[in-house]
Amino acid sequence: MKYLSNKKGFLGIDSKSNRKENVVVIPFGLEKTASYGGGTNKGPKEIIKASYQVELFDEDLNKEPYRHIGIKTLNPFPIKKNIVEALKQIENINKLLLDKKKFPLVLGGEHTLTVGAIRPFVKKFGKICLLHFDAHADLRNSYNKNKLSHASTIRRCLDNPNISVISFGIRNISSTEIIFLKKNKKRIKIFWAKNKSSWNLRQFKKIIRNKKVYLTFDVDGLDSSLMPATGTPEPGGLFWNETIKIIKIAAQSSQIVGADINELSPIKGFNCYNFLVAKLAYKIISYSFEFKKN
Repeated sequence: MKYLSNKKGFLGIDSKSNRKENVVVIPFGLEKTASYGGGTNKGPKEIIKASYQVELFDEDLNKEPYRHIGIKTLNPFPIKKNIVEALKQIENINKLLLDKKKFPLVLGGEHTLTVGAIRPFVKKFGKICLLHFDAHADLRNSYNKNKLSHASTIRRCLDNPNISVISFGIRNISSTEIIFLKKNKKRIKIFWAKNKSSWNLRQFKKIIRNKKVYLTFDVDGLDSSLMPATGTPEPGGLFWNETIKIIKIAAQSSQIVGADINELSPIKGFNCYNFLVAKLAYKIISYSFEFKKN
């Protein structure tokens, strides 16, 4: 595996920082099934570029987390053109990193990538709780006659009986997805966006406690006023502080073993959205290691 230099990788860390890497950032600009706005293939490059402006000191943790973690970024590589082969490609990369006891963080790219990215985690840990941030339930069996669609991501993950899901921010769901949801209540817990003011985060903490967690973050889970740079922006979504609180609870209560952030479609001249995703990625890494269970 070839890494970018520290200066060119995620966060643009000083080249003198030679700490052995525990986190590997994987740029994976998959774009195969976009159904409205496109541009997710440009997401990873813009996130990494914006990350150079992220303050390395975390005011909550009172430290520069990267110094205690070690972060490297894979050199960008061509993504397979066939969706099945592309998903196998990210699966193999994550498997290789897990075998080396690394924490993979995939920067997408469309949400379909999660279907391949999560497979090695199930093989390694047995049962995985998928912590899912999104505007959409992604429980369709197919979309536009395609079972490997960004609109079917969570359904495809649930094809594996060892995966359960906790979703936050959902506010867009079809009638067929509701039927599937009702039949799978024991495996799927949704914290609906419409109920934000009454979310029981103690219940969330209880559900996720001591589980191995893979975190997948579709940026359209954020409110469209905060994150319009995505293919299908939706009003009524998550805001920054409540999002970070949920991630922190998860890190404190469970073991986050890997993550992906997806569906950023950069808007030329509006770097604030790329910066938001870069800071979100740093927060996920920082909390995952600050509260890491040995």
